[in-house]
Amino acid sequence: MVQRLHLVFGGELVDPSRNVFRDVNDIHLVGMYPDYQSAYDAWKAEAQRTVDNAHMRYYIAHLHRLRDEEAEASATEELG
Repeated sequence: MVQRLHLVFGGELVDPSRNVFRDVNDIHLVGMYPDYQSAYDAWKAEAQRTVDNAHMRYYIAHLHRLRDEEAEASATEELG
């Protein structure tokens, strides 16, 4: 079975028109999810919770896209 992990995170942006966090130490890690629907539900809850702050943004990172399951070693493993 292929596992498709997703990370939901967010924080306050310097400018709402750019994807640059004001303080990377304050990034809110919402959680890791085993499927897109669970990640989407978590993302939506956080986005709605912070809707009054135009500088707050939440994102879904598709972690499974960072790894090639067919290759013996992914690019990140080769760095170590």
